[in-house]
Amino acid sequence: MRKLIPLLVVAVLVIAALACDSDPISIPTPGEVEAIPLTASIPEPPAGEELASVTRIVDGDTIEVSMNDVTYRVRYIGINTPEVGQPCADEATAFNTSLVSDQVVRMVKDVSETDRFGRLLRYVYVGDLFVNAELVAQGYAQAATYPPDVAYAALFVQLEAEARAAGRGCWAATAVPTATGGGAVSNSVQNPPDLA
Repeated sequence: MRKLIPLLVVAVLVIAALACDSDPISIPTPGEVEAIPLTASIPEPPAGEELASVTRIVDGDTIEVSMNDVTYRVRYIGINTPEVGQPCADEATAFNTSLVSDQVVRMVKDVSETDRFGRLLRYVYVGDLFVNAELVAQGYAQAATYPPDVAYAALFVQLEAEARAAGRGCWAATAVPTATGGGAVSNSVQNPPDLA
């Protein structure tokens, strides 16, 4: 939690600077961002975690990892980021990259093993950082509930509300990331696109 306070300070400064400047958005790395003081408490990961090395960042909510010399595609549970070609997709991917690129991650399953595309469904941690929650808290992802994998749904909804209210990440721009399809619950008031 203490790590999140510095992220907020830097995020607010970056957003303020962007409001006064028309240059492209620069995505800070976790080392450059002060942590955000969250009203939600981030829980410790449950037992039964897997360790894996991140080998590729696919987009804002999907990575490829290597476990026991086998490559797996991993979709973060409970969140959704803009798809390639949508507003803020590049920023979400860049922020995800800054969090997990070349890292050893701890992955935790909820209920489902994989999604309909064969991707592992996991909560992902780098050290003590809960990556799924950090993407939402920083405004680069929104809560997307896909039952039965709902262990942190309420947390993600709360973090999204805080990010929206503070105008962080994608919420600072005019575009709003959305999530739909496959039984997802969208928290956006805009008409969401049909995502695969």
